[in-house]
Amino acid sequence: MQSQRVTVLVALALALMWVDHHYSWLQPARMVSGYLLEPAQTTAMVPSALVNWFGESAATRQELLHANKQLSARNLILETRVQRLAALEAENIELRELLNASEKLGSRVLVSSVLAVDPDPYSQQIFINKGSEDDVFVGQPVLDAYGLLGQVIDVLPRRSRVLMIADSNHAIPVQVNRNGVRAIAAGTGALDSLELIYVPNTADIEVGDLLISSGLGGRYPKGYPVATVTQVENIAGKPFASVTAKPSAHLDRSRHLLLLFSDTQPQTPAEFTAEQPK
Repeated sequence: MQSQRVTVLVALALALMWVDHHYSWLQPARMVSGYLLEPAQTTAMVPSALVNWFGESAATRQELLHANKQLSARNLILETRVQRLAALEAENIELRELLNASEKLGSRVLVSSVLAVDPDPYSQQIFINKGSEDDVFVGQPVLDAYGLLGQVIDVLPRRSRVLMIADSNHAIPVQVNRNGVRAIAAGTGALDSLELIYVPNTADIEVGDLLISSGLGGRYPKGYPVATVTQVENIAGKPFASVTAKPSAHLDRSRHLLLLFSDTQPQTPAEFTAEQPK
């Protein structure tokens, strides 16, 4: 009985398919059944749609994370390059100023670079990358693009030690560029300060005066900027004034320096010779 029903249903289905294929009689019935079955078909497709959506979302998220990592790495590289370009630009400006300074000098000069700074907090000394192989000698004046920086106190084949004018063991004869008043500018141990020693209260020295090397003593050549007076104080009851000045050279920033040569190596009296560190 059951098999007969199946046979009848199959035959009926085949007959309906044949009729639908050759005639349009069943078109209204198909439209109605389509409307009736559409919610069920849509519901049946929901799981598949959700699986596809989650899959696409996961893939898109992974792609976005990967792209974000790539962009972050590229941004870091570009920022590093920009920083390097800024450093190169600053170095280029310094070298240009140094070139302009060297063109104004009448003597032969040698360009050198700072290798290291003495870590001793009580010493203002640096190491440069030129030595005896480059004809550097003890007592040789060292300048940057802005003024006198110091003198060579120790020479090795390929490097030298420079005592800067701010070191407490250093002193240099100077004169006021405005009127020629002479004085001695001694280092205080601070990179931004020199002290003029034994200056009479009556000396014509004013804030803003430019101090240049006087050439006395034979260590430094005459006429190079040394410092600018920042304070003049006359102390009652004392014969000498308290005068401080700011070095013209950029002692804490200059990386490229000039070693100044003369026809003969200077011979300096003992009172102006810097103490050699042991």
